[in-house]
Amino acid sequence: MKILVINPGGTSTKVSVYENTNEVFKHNVDHTAAELKSFNSVYDEYHYRKKIVINAIEKHGYALSQLDCVVGRGGLLKEIEGGTYLVNDAMINDVKNAIRGEHASNLGSVIAKSIADEINIPAFIVDPVSVDEFEDISRLSGISDLENPSWLHALNHKAVCRKVATKLGGEYTDYHFIVAHLGSGVSVVPHKKGRMIDGSGGRSNGPFSPERSGGLPTYPLIQLCFSGKYTHKELVSKVSSVGGMYDYLGTKDTREIEKRMASGDSKAKLVLDSFIYQVSKEIASYTASLQGRVDRVILTGGIANSDYIVNGIQERVGFIAPFEIIPGEAEMEALALGAYRVLCGLEQAKTYI
Repeated sequence: MKILVINPGGTSTKVSVYENTNEVFKHNVDHTAAELKSFNSVYDEYHYRKKIVINAIEKHGYALSQLDCVVGRGGLLKEIEGGTYLVNDAMINDVKNAIRGEHASNLGSVIAKSIADEINIPAFIVDPVSVDEFEDISRLSGISDLENPSWLHALNHKAVCRKVATKLGGEYTDYHFIVAHLGSGVSVVPHKKGRMIDGSGGRSNGPFSPERSGGLPTYPLIQLCFSGKYTHKELVSKVSSVGGMYDYLGTKDTREIEKRMASGDSKAKLVLDSFIYQVSKEIASYTASLQGRVDRVILTGGIANSDYIVNGIQERVGFIAPFEIIPGEAEMEALALGAYRVLCGLEQAKTYI
């Protein structure tokens, strides 16, 4: 079976073809700000990005007629449970109208369905960022106007859980895991028998990350919002893109921060050690969500390549359960495998409503 995988990002479009579970080619096109500036909305980039995908397929010697399905990165959709979803008109309409906001990943389903419809094959998305499997007790924030959000790296979270479950000889639904995705954004999630029952992400709660603030002290934050020091837009940026390590050290690159620390920069060491401390506390807190029954703690994302950070976290919370380290994030593989499971009858495709 040949599976076309499409992953539109903010500054790139990634394309792969998988034959069953093996990637046979991958193609990445970077986009400059100038190239994308001419489009009024993300949806307006559809034809431009689709052409890139078609060109990539042809460049690598494949014809559309050879494909068995197309799978795209899921966008900002309604709250749904995890799984592989057949792309339908309801989904296309929601991303076209940006019901949860503008993001390049919204185009994943659109391009996938457009190509699939031309050759009468199915189009899917897998575990989009809008996956919400929280238990009701996880949602209450302490103010009735606000609800704890499920805004997490669901695709990579569930992919690494499946890998570890296979390694252990079972299924994702057999185990209790705590997963910390450590990248430009951080999310820490307790997985209970295949469901993400709680979790934190760096724009609303949890540890700070290279660019996000994480959870903040509430009352001082309110005072800062009304102090006149920052505009609304500036504070949103502080929380989501220029907070965290960047706000302290002027860089989002943890490798550079480690080099500074190694050369004697005490502030760089303090920031890294605080990051390790916050991630460790967050992992430990979710043992309560799983009532202390944790089969594995999984560290993933780009920062999981750092021995200093990984060892620091293990020193603090290694008592909870054995650790599995799966650096990076295999988004293309996760998308392909989600489609493959459906094509092979191992999983039923879900319907977006």
